[in-house]
Amino acid sequence: MTSTVVYEENLRTVCTHLKSGSVIETDAPPDNQGKGERFSPSDLVATALASCMLTIMGIKARGMEVDLKGVKVEVEKIMTANPRRIGGLNLTFHFPAGFNATEKEQMILEKAALTCPVFYSIHPDIKVNVHFNWKGFP
Repeated sequence: MTSTVVYEENLRTVCTHLKSGSVIETDAPPDNQGKGERFSPSDLVATALASCMLTIMGIKARGMEVDLKGVKVEVEKIMTANPRRIGGLNLTFHFPAGFNATEKEQMILEKAALTCPVFYSIHPDIKVNVHFNWKGFP
């Protein structure tokens, strides 16, 4: 077993990773009768995609001796109605000023990101847009 999820009250759940004991709480978002004080379950799907992509990039970067420390991904989740579901995900990768990778290494990292298991698990009806900003951020 990977985890347990317990319904608390007021549309909140507590999710526990069994191996580590790490805990994540979720809330329904305000536009769906919730408080929005925590990640919503669909927020976690969107966030999991970014985390997975960075992890696979990190594995590839380690082999190339490229340091990804400080890379930030902005995640935008777009909901649709009828049925209510994730309709789109926009991810923008920002590499810190001073990030050092050749064009070939950048291409390898981009391709690696697009092979993460979560990316392959996203339904084809969900439009996923990924942008890599290699120019750095302040």
